[in-house]
Amino acid sequence: MTTTTAQDITRRKETLLASLHTGLYIDGTWRDASGGRRFEVEDPATGDVLTTVADATADDAMAALDAAHRAQAAWGRTAPRERSEILRRAFEAVTARADDLALLMTLEMGKPLAEARGEATYGAEFLRWFAEEAVRTPGRYSIAPDGRSRVLVTKRPVGPSVLITPWNFPLAMGTRKIGPALAAGCTVVLKPARLTPLTSLLLADILAEAGVPAGVVNVIPTSQAGETTGPLLKDPRTRKLSFTGSTEVGRGLLAAAADQVLRTSMELGGNAPFLVLADADVDAAVAGAMAAKFRNGGEACTAANRFLVHSALAEEFTEKLVAKVREILVGPGVQDGVTLGALVEEKQRSKVAELVDDAVAHGARVLLGGTVPDGPGWFYPPTVLTGAGPRARLHREEIFGPVVSISTFTTEEEAVTMANDTELGLISFVFTRSLDAGLRMAEVLETGMLGLNSGVISNPAAPFGGVKQSGLGREGSHEGIEEYLETVYVGIAHPHV
Repeated sequence: MTTTTAQDITRRKETLLASLHTGLYIDGTWRDASGGRRFEVEDPATGDVLTTVADATADDAMAALDAAHRAQAAWGRTAPRERSEILRRAFEAVTARADDLALLMTLEMGKPLAEARGEATYGAEFLRWFAEEAVRTPGRYSIAPDGRSRVLVTKRPVGPSVLITPWNFPLAMGTRKIGPALAAGCTVVLKPARLTPLTSLLLADILAEAGVPAGVVNVIPTSQAGETTGPLLKDPRTRKLSFTGSTEVGRGLLAAAADQVLRTSMELGGNAPFLVLADADVDAAVAGAMAAKFRNGGEACTAANRFLVHSALAEEFTEKLVAKVREILVGPGVQDGVTLGALVEEKQRSKVAELVDDAVAHGARVLLGGTVPDGPGWFYPPTVLTGAGPRARLHREEIFGPVVSISTFTTEEEAVTMANDTELGLISFVFTRSLDAGLRMAEVLETGMLGLNSGVISNPAAPFGGVKQSGLGREGSHEGIEEYLETVYVGIAHPHV
């Protein structure tokens, strides 16, 4: 990184942070939290405090719900085309501010700038996709089977929705929820992750500039998630909860949502198997593995967690993968050429280190990495392990870090058994030259999504979600807007019968 580039990044950072609203966004205005509470947001690459933001209380959350409830009727009656045009303008505005959003994501989350720019593009696409879906809400009119009446089926917005987003994709997880909610005619209260609230605050400004009316989108950062959002789930005016995060937290939220019988969307944890079948193209599998594991530093629910490689290919696959992993450049995400940034916080790095140490205790051999580096920031080196015993924790728990653990199998049936041996089922990856084998895997793997000869398949036009304890519902695609719509049936007596 040249001195000029470093100075430019520093100037952009200072300008961006100085211009950023850091209050609560409620009913179209920026305000302080009750009691003036604030919390710090840190740069994981340095440990330095970037800024402080308003720390919402339960009273603030209720004020946000009050605003969303007041705005619901008018927003729900807004013409679909008008909602569509607002979302389209929001897409264009996010695209125009992509560099600012990318820098903000890198600063507060740690990912390299190149990946953050990719997320800015990806996140914007949800706004464009749901701008187009807003005018295509389905319905139908039909003759009842006995011919004596008519069946009218229509859709209407669920109502005020509480959206809880994670820290690993600060923009895309917000737009993936806000886009369909607004397209369907729902107002929202967004609670961004404590570690990465800044991107959501900038997004609130962008949405307001695009024409989203006051009260339709409310953003309440907080350091006390349960205390702040708990009352929202008990209030009968809340009609929808959408959460992305861990399965453990998701279970608790589902229990809390049960009292009001809320519509829920849960995108929870993953334990993705990455299968390399006997006939796979090894070079393609290695390229897919690099994308599936090291994208976002491994801090993704879609990251490959368990690498299951046919014994005939294991040596070649491992050798070529290690060679590629050695090329990864670790450093602060704002530096040119960096391909692996810091993990989001010390707690996350400690968990990754614990999982690696536990795997070694259960027989794993470290081929690369595996040691916490000295110096500032929450960095962990890209790591490759082989031979971890079946009781190793990383077979059961999400690693959420840049660690590859390779195991072998000898038959397809053994591979499927190993892959399905988890309570989770978000995504799986399969590499094979055989279409027949790929289709067989699609039918027997217990997964909501399958990457066939591809290490990255997230797409706004495709339904995202899992099975088993990886969640409920789908985000993106045509299914995404359905999560924010109620189906209404009208039975019509036919006057001529």
